[in-house]
Amino acid sequence: MPTWIVALGVILVLQTVSAALGRLVPVAAPAFTVEFGWEQSWVGYLTAASVFGSLIVLTAGIGVMHRLGGVRTLQLTLLIGAASLLLYLVPSIGLALVASACVGLGAGAANPAGSQVLIRFIPKAHRNLVFSIKQAGVPLGGILGGLLIPPLIESMGWRYAAVIVAVASIAVVLLTWPFRARIDPSPDERVQHRLVCFQLADFLIPMRALSRGDRLWRASCVGGLLGIAQASWVTFIVTYMVVALGHSLSTAGLVFAVMQTSSMFGRVILGWIADRVASGPTTLMIAAVGSAISTMLLGFSTAAWPLWAFLVLAAAAGVLVAGWNGVQIAEVARRSPPELIGETAAGSVILIFLANMLTPVAFAAFVAVTNRYDLAFLACGAISLACVLLLWGIDRGSPAP
Repeated sequence: MPTWIVALGVILVLQTVSAALGRLVPVAAPAFTVEFGWEQSWVGYLTAASVFGSLIVLTAGIGVMHRLGGVRTLQLTLLIGAASLLLYLVPSIGLALVASACVGLGAGAANPAGSQVLIRFIPKAHRNLVFSIKQAGVPLGGILGGLLIPPLIESMGWRYAAVIVAVASIAVVLLTWPFRARIDPSPDERVQHRLVCFQLADFLIPMRALSRGDRLWRASCVGGLLGIAQASWVTFIVTYMVVALGHSLSTAGLVFAVMQTSSMFGRVILGWIADRVASGPTTLMIAAVGSAISTMLLGFSTAAWPLWAFLVLAAAAGVLVAGWNGVQIAEVARRSPPELIGETAAGSVILIFLANMLTPVAFAAFVAVTNRYDLAFLACGAISLACVLLLWGIDRGSPAP
């Protein structure tokens, strides 16, 4: 089997399981927050802690990624996240925040590690499609989380659900371990010491790298802005439907799973379109407008809406709100110097994860003060339109890819 197919398969599996692990808190939050007597809005702060863990990897972990290789980095962070689920079993907000940060390590490593691996193997003509297939692992993990976790919680309790997710994550690491030697390059001798010793300058490397390519900052900021609407959907759709609209956890989980399913196919479709029209920016502008419309419609939703309306909206949002990631990451890789693929991918994803960290906090604080989910969703949707201004004319005067 060609090495690029093996590499894509391994990265896709690891990213899928990492995403499923990260979906445990948003999906299970209505269950354990009630049991512990916490405010429902705490799901936003726990999600922000998870993103903070991702940022640690993106800023300080590039040296570790070069030392271990992309595949082993993903495997290590997934093991740490799985083990940290035990901390959720203790009714302590502090430990829950620590656990969330540990779970976020895998999500933070996924994009730079995956980009570093795949850019070495994939044909240029299929770059957008392959990166979009890789990114399909994120919604695929969301599908597993949305469909499997709620029934486990309702039948066995959220504690057993957490244990099952942890065991499954460890099993996947063991299954993919033999492929690492074939995919990862030899360790970079220049950064071997950074496995155990970080330097302050490491935190600046990813952001400085964004100044080394053609309009990398503009392409990267697009991801951050689009990530705001995506974060609001992923973090709050289950809580919104259960707490504000009165639906059951299983129903809300179904809507969540439909969005993730649509996102999985949407990422591949948008990647295929970007390759066919040979324009990632045009595809991203279409996604930005669709993201704004979908998120604003969610803000106008009420308890009187039939289930099919939520399912249709979730399916559309999966493509438009959460289907842009692969195209945006490929666009950053296209504009990056070849020797800085991992660094620029990390820098771009830092902006996305900053949006993913700040959006749940701001959203939760706004809802806690106003008790208005609708206005929060409307604001998140409107921000997506700013991407059109950033993308307009971005390729004018640029060198050919």
